[in-house]
Amino acid sequence: MATIIPIDTPTLGDRSYLAHDGRVAIVVDPQRDIDRVLRLADDANVSITHVFETHIHNDYVTGGHALALATGADYHVNADDEVSFDRVPVRDGDVIDVSDSLRVRVIATPGHTFTHLSYALDAATPGDGGEGSGALRPIGVFTGGSLLFGATGRPDLLGREHTHDLVHHQYESAHRLADELPEDTPVLPTHGFGSFCSAGSTGDTTASTIGQEKRANPALTQDEERWVADTLAGLDDYPAYYAHMGAANAGGPDVPDLEAPERADKDVLADRITRGEWVVDLRSRTAYAAGHVTGTLNFGIDGQFATYLGWLIPWGTPLTLLGDSPEQVAEAQRELVRIGIDHLEGAATGEPADWTDQPLGSFERATFADLAQVRHHRDVAVLDVRRASEHAASHIEGAVSIPLHELLTRLGQTPPGQVWVHCAGGYRASIAASVLAAHGHRVVAVDDSYDEHAAATGLPLTAAA
Repeated sequence: MATIIPIDTPTLGDRSYLAHDGRVAIVVDPQRDIDRVLRLADDANVSITHVFETHIHNDYVTGGHALALATGADYHVNADDEVSFDRVPVRDGDVIDVSDSLRVRVIATPGHTFTHLSYALDAATPGDGGEGSGALRPIGVFTGGSLLFGATGRPDLLGREHTHDLVHHQYESAHRLADELPEDTPVLPTHGFGSFCSAGSTGDTTASTIGQEKRANPALTQDEERWVADTLAGLDDYPAYYAHMGAANAGGPDVPDLEAPERADKDVLADRITRGEWVVDLRSRTAYAAGHVTGTLNFGIDGQFATYLGWLIPWGTPLTLLGDSPEQVAEAQRELVRIGIDHLEGAATGEPADWTDQPLGSFERATFADLAQVRHHRDVAVLDVRRASEHAASHIEGAVSIPLHELLTRLGQTPPGQVWVHCAGGYRASIAASVLAAHGHRVVAVDDSYDEHAAATGLPLTAAA
């Protein structure tokens, strides 16, 4: 009996998949660090014979090319994709016989990109009465950035000039999948678990079927005109590092080097900070606020580390990591190679006293209740670093809106004096507070849930009409 194993990458909001029949396996949309996939295959005692890409990814560097080379698997990529490596070109309607009990059918589903493909996996199931092509039925469809849980992949990543055509393609593709596959077919998307490749909210859903999507997904319940209008209106900013992913993936990325970076001592760290290089502290925002090396930036490994670091860092800027332990640095390094940041200048582990002889920097952490209390007594500068759409939906009256990803280019617009910085939950606020502190601002980081607590504290809020 066939087994499908999701491989989650929660910090990027994506899933890869390994599916096997007990002997041979396929892999769909693997991440760059293929050792995870190889371990799963070894644990299942199966051989990877086929690797499939649903599209040339925008939010991560693929491991597909490297995995195919490592295993000798056939590497299936759309025939119309312009790539610089050998692949097995596939097109709409192709059928790949993986084994006597596994078959993959190629379904063109443009919308996220023009050449996007989905793959229906057919397998022998108990009660079929035998094996062979006649006994196979769908057990899942790998939808990549096409049909997601309650949403679809966004249609604007190839540029505004293509968005109109792609959004209509996306609607048609969702309906094609719904029309051609049985309602009990599991939907197995790559995006939709926090990835900025999603257009619309996928909520907390972790599993779905074609039938469930037909009843709940706006792309399948709304008419095309309304759905297109709602989708285009809901498109928001996406990470700047996406601009580099397409070219990297078309070039056939190799296996990343995950060897530990060179150790950086106090003098080296001080010199790198002075030169304007990025020295990033991976510790929790609580630990960072309590004491840190002045001039460092806090991107905690406990949040969407790679997404936000990749979004803010000027591409190619030398990068050094600071962490509690070698394991924390190794985890961050793994996250970074997934978005194409392969080289680190160095790293240091331990605690801030091990990294500098200078006095440590620190700043206060607070709640929205604290902010409300302070505002009873004096004017307080509030900086909202959520995305513009979040601010427009609801914000604290008088708050200055500078989305986190714009902060480095808009530092001159930061309110004077002490600044209370907030986001939706605290993670982005800590990043912003570290950036501001590194540039000499006095900050208080609001480490609290905006949705749960801002209104309850009596803070005056302005909501969208």
